[in-house]
Amino acid sequence: MKEFKPLPDLPPPVATTGFVGWLRENLFSSPLNSVMTLAVLYLLYTTLVPALDWAFFSAVFTGDDKTACEGITGACWTFVVNRIEIFTYGSYPATETWRLDICFLLLVLSFGPQFFEKFPYKLPLGVFSLTGFPVICYFLIAGGSFGLEHVETEKWGGLALTLMIAYVGIVAALPFGVVLALGRRSDMPVIRTFCIAFIELWRGVPLISVLFMSSVMLPLFLPEGVNFDKLLRALIGITMFQSAYMAEVIRGGLQAIPRGQYEAAQALGLSYWRMMGLIILPQALKLVIPGIVNTFIALFKDTTLVLIIGLLDILATVQAAITDPAWGAVATEGYVFAAACFWIFCFGMSRYSIKLEKKLHTGHKR
Repeated sequence: MKEFKPLPDLPPPVATTGFVGWLRENLFSSPLNSVMTLAVLYLLYTTLVPALDWAFFSAVFTGDDKTACEGITGACWTFVVNRIEIFTYGSYPATETWRLDICFLLLVLSFGPQFFEKFPYKLPLGVFSLTGFPVICYFLIAGGSFGLEHVETEKWGGLALTLMIAYVGIVAALPFGVVLALGRRSDMPVIRTFCIAFIELWRGVPLISVLFMSSVMLPLFLPEGVNFDKLLRALIGITMFQSAYMAEVIRGGLQAIPRGQYEAAQALGLSYWRMMGLIILPQALKLVIPGIVNTFIALFKDTTLVLIIGLLDILATVQAAITDPAWGAVATEGYVFAAACFWIFCFGMSRYSIKLEKKLHTGHKR
């Protein structure tokens, strides 16, 4: 009897693999999907192409004044280029901006390596960013010691002020939020009542009211002769406000931990603080990373509200610059530049949180 040998497997049809297969599966899998895909492509063509033309192809990037932008149909980025120092440093003395440059460099060196998985010194740099970095930058920016000229906080502004307020708010709000979340779940009625009252009070008022209170009414409650700097009052108000929101995010993580984890820690004879520090909080914080980062992003964007108490962050400096009659109608360019700055930092925080979630993923993700 003749032996039959099986034929080799045939390759899949070309239309189901590669780029063509991806298009058929994801964009043109049905008549409805095909129509929606074509509609979206048409919408992108009618909006994205003109936007790119305005922002890049027909834009002007060089020049000394508005005459360089006369007769063009694109963006006048010359305005941004000429005012970039104001947008970055605010009214900080031009001869002393090197101090801010050092702080920017330290910020990049402290946080930049955190995005690289195999960088060997991430932990020491992370500790430095929470301890040495703020101390060094405070003495550099404020001056008044080590032979540095003192610079009043009224002259601080621009992107430097935005990053400063956001950094202090983020670093201070997280530990306060942890303490408030633990206090709200405490078995001691006095502590639990105080934490609940604090959280509900600060969550029940808008941030703009908090800034007004910290700037206008807080000095009325201080003893005569005692006064806080306006920036310090704003930092205290923002920290307290964000701590309340952070506490609720962390409380959600604490409630997601199974009761068995608490009982197992107690069975091992761990004290309350050792149980929280070694068993419960590491798991809870890992679960609520998206909520924590979302609160950080909201805080970063809310820094623009300090304009109402006379602090000129990057958005306020842009608003002040676009009213200069020497440049004409450049409001769009100014606001797009400010939006781009906020987007870069917020997107960076978002991507880092996603990376951190993947690194700490231990089976809870569905």
